[in-house]
Amino acid sequence: MARIDFYILPDTTLEARLQFACKLAETIWRKGYRLHLHCEDKALAEQADNALWNFRPDAYLPHALEDSEMAASVPITLGWQQLPVPTEETALLNLHPEIPEGVERYARIAEIINQHQQVLVAKRACWQRYKEMGHEVVPHKLG
Repeated sequence: MARIDFYILPDTTLEARLQFACKLAETIWRKGYRLHLHCEDKALAEQADNALWNFRPDAYLPHALEDSEMAASVPITLGWQQLPVPTEETALLNLHPEIPEGVERYARIAEIINQHQQVLVAKRACWQRYKEMGHEVVPHKLG
């Protein structure tokens, strides 16, 4: 069973979620893992891509959108379609409101909750579903 880390932010904005996603992506990458950021649609993936480009002026997180020629050669991918088959070193950061099909293939999964009502409702449902599936769910209240 996977370990699911829920990061609970005090903010309400999408920007706060994306900013924290960038911090988490950097931490995961620096620990030597691959990461797939799963988004609701291409527009959100492009926003996350832009956030990663502008995250830190003194650093670069090697990443690419899943439909890019570079996707196979970078450790961080951003997608909105079917989840890629993970290696042992691949973590999943789910920015989609629902649990994607194929999530059970990942050993480590992160979810980011902010205080926006739609996000709260969607992620509460995800929390319940993960528990029903038998996964270890670990909350991290931030701020």
